[in-house]
Amino acid sequence: MLMLCLVTTFTKKHYALLTVSSKKLTENMSTFVKKLRNHVLKNLYQISFLQNQAEQTYEAAVKQHSVNLPVLSVADFSLVESIRREGVVVTSLEALSIPQTGKMFLAAQKLIPEVAKSVCAEEHEYVVHANSEQMMQHPEIFIWGLEKRLLDIVENYIGLPVAYHGAYFRRDLANSVERKSRLWHIDVEDRKILKIIVYLNDVDENSGPFQYIPQSLTSTVAHSLRYKHGYIQEKRLQNVLSPSFWKSCTGSAGTVVFAATSKVFHRGKIPIDQDRFTIFFDYTSRQPTYPFYCKSSLPWEDLLSLAAKANLSEHQKQCVFWRPSL
Repeated sequence: MLMLCLVTTFTKKHYALLTVSSKKLTENMSTFVKKLRNHVLKNLYQISFLQNQAEQTYEAAVKQHSVNLPVLSVADFSLVESIRREGVVVTSLEALSIPQTGKMFLAAQKLIPEVAKSVCAEEHEYVVHANSEQMMQHPEIFIWGLEKRLLDIVENYIGLPVAYHGAYFRRDLANSVERKSRLWHIDVEDRKILKIIVYLNDVDENSGPFQYIPQSLTSTVAHSLRYKHGYIQEKRLQNVLSPSFWKSCTGSAGTVVFAATSKVFHRGKIPIDQDRFTIFFDYTSRQPTYPFYCKSSLPWEDLLSLAAKANLSEHQKQCVFWRPSL
């Protein structure tokens, strides 16, 4: 009987280990296949003939849509012009006075303790995201990114109908990990990308501010580095541009950063003193340069549920469901 119990225990433990290993292997294989597919597709998109055709189609679409751009207030028009000129603009939730901001910010503050409880088991990880279940418990956050004024601002900057990729609630960990978005890079998903970043806690130089290279210098830096895509180590960037030209977006909770991330080198500086809590609201056109890099912050089923419960307008639905279910 004792031998049977030992064998049973041994079998259960090893079965559990095998199940976990099998799941991990499946996830790794899926990630590898996706990366390989994206690499192949990206190379196809970069064929000169196809690129030229795509550019002509894009320019024609922008010109055609120009007469349909939403009319902006003087303040919002000035904001868009500043984004076009500088690449990054820092403001605040109070200054923007977007409807439903109070509900969104309160929901975000309620979510902070839940995400703060999350423990990252991987030593090389640097960020914890709120999962889809947590986000669905606080739909005000996702829906805020669909406020009409915000969509009008984004559409005027991008110049085409807007694709809303959702809201990403982030806890950036105060550790020494230097990888991915903590390295300098330019986003390549589309010709024009706009990210609206909301700080949920006070962010100073030691709390992981969003950093960028002014748009006027980015093209020169990219040329000097022979940069096409990917991530750049800090030391390598220092060889071509003094850190005195790097800009940090600091501010208290409620600070808002409009960032044209396809036009400027940028990164999230490593937090030292405390974790940084933010929400990233992501937007591109509905004809992105590399659509296979674009994904929503929520699963398709959750988007359908949220759209029904929130009674989204037809315009908002078009921004969310900008492409068929995959």
